[in-house]
Amino acid sequence: MPPFEAFLALRYLRPRRTFVSVITVISVIGVLLGVAVLIVVIAVMSGFDQEWRTRILGFNAHLKVFNADFSGMTNYPALLKGITNNPEVAGAAPFISGQVLVQREQTEDDTNYAAAYLDGIDPAVQGSVTVLPKSITNGKFDLEDRGLLIGIDMARSMDIRVGDRLALYSGYSLRKSFDAAKKHKDEAVLPSEFTVRGIFDVGFPAYNATHVVVSLEDAARVLQMPEDTVNGIELKLRNEFWADAVAGDLGAALKAPLRFVTWREESPDIFNALAVEKNMMFILLFFIMIVAAFGIVNCQITFVVQKTREIGILKALGATNTQVLALFLSQSVVVGILGVGMGFGLAMLALAYRNEFLRFLREVTHTQLLPASIYQVYELPSSVETGDVLLICGTAFCACVLAGLFPAWKASRLQPVEALRHE
Repeated sequence: MPPFEAFLALRYLRPRRTFVSVITVISVIGVLLGVAVLIVVIAVMSGFDQEWRTRILGFNAHLKVFNADFSGMTNYPALLKGITNNPEVAGAAPFISGQVLVQREQTEDDTNYAAAYLDGIDPAVQGSVTVLPKSITNGKFDLEDRGLLIGIDMARSMDIRVGDRLALYSGYSLRKSFDAAKKHKDEAVLPSEFTVRGIFDVGFPAYNATHVVVSLEDAARVLQMPEDTVNGIELKLRNEFWADAVAGDLGAALKAPLRFVTWREESPDIFNALAVEKNMMFILLFFIMIVAAFGIVNCQITFVVQKTREIGILKALGATNTQVLALFLSQSVVVGILGVGMGFGLAMLALAYRNEFLRFLREVTHTQLLPASIYQVYELPSSVETGDVLLICGTAFCACVLAGLFPAWKASRLQPVEALRHE
């Protein structure tokens, strides 16, 4: 059988057509909305962090190895053997990268040119480092005989299909053409021509719209690099969060003037911005909980004033200060439990149907609420972290209890004679 403090607290919280009951309902709704909004926002921010990290590291390496001066690497076969001896390295592959101008066959519109990043890879080992070989949506993973892979967003924007021929201009060839034009020479610099063999979708619009992939030999030819030379070696680790430790181990084991670049160093702005935004969102939205706490304080103070006579009777019958304190504090606890519990349920419901709701708003407003070119995702991600939920629900509940502490303490200090005299 529950103690009489809890029994009376629940009895006093029963819905009645009084001003106090209305304030109590508003307080519960305030806590409910505060918890729900916080959980949804933090889950979406965590989802972006997880989704971007998965997509970025699916196409990019966890760790890249360069010469200390970032010059061309010619001894990469020997380095590959030393690198793969490390038990934390799941895969390693040489790469060449550079910027090019892509031209498709002449058309009547002006969409036949695009700037792109050229990635030269070794098809035989690329699958051990990235998801590219498994991300072909049209065509096949084939770079033989000047084959080329292109991202799905670039293919869509330039109206490129498998089998089309593309011309690639490097900075060197463009500069040579400009120099010839300045000197009024009738000298034409022919681009490197390739055939589109496959269209890939790695799930990250920024990569789908800006990258073209060829073999190492073809990339070296386009970028005018010496034979058997690469820019560096990219590694996939068994745990991406150990990148710094693995870099230290490899630096000590290889004993060569090398430079290691981790995935965090390659994309510091994205992940740092997400971490800062997540913390700021929590701090700013927690003020919703503070507003709800003030509603609880207002409700409890009004309730104490309204129940002054009952407090006097309880004290006259022998109720102690602690029992009266527990009586009124139990009301704040009940409000906190109801608000936090229903807020958690509402948040889970909203997260479960988040993309359906976005599609509904898109159809109603006829606007793109989540542009892939800006947010780098095609659907709204979410990741419910247990630690985040416990932190939000715990702080919200504590705020509710603390909000009712002062009114409950004031009620417990009332003397029976004074309470009954005022009535």
